[in-house]
Amino acid sequence: MDDAAARARLEAENDRVSGLIAELREEVADAVEGEHAELATRSQHPADAGSELFEREKELSILESLEAELAEIQAAIARIEAGTYGIDEETGEPIDPARLEAMPTARTNAHPDPRR
Repeated sequence: MDDAAARARLEAENDRVSGLIAELREEVADAVEGEHAELATRSQHPADAGSELFEREKELSILESLEAELAEIQAAIARIEAGTYGIDEETGEPIDPARLEAMPTARTNAHPDPRR
């Protein structure tokens, strides 16, 4: 994949993930607002509170994962701008084009799972 194609793909992914983050942040904020309003008007069963807490924690975990993904996308775009995209950060060798095709944010040829 050439740098122009990689940039276009990464920028599209950047826009997609940024949109998901914005939507999820809005959903979390709306849910928290709604929960505060409900708490002010009624007592809540502990199981309901636990379910709502679980949902908030799940949403925050997803948000954290998306933000990490966005950071990797932006780092890959920065590597394109710096002229180091597609170069293994550990060895300085070119990253396998098939790996970049499958994972455009790859920093190395190494697989993240040491068992492989």
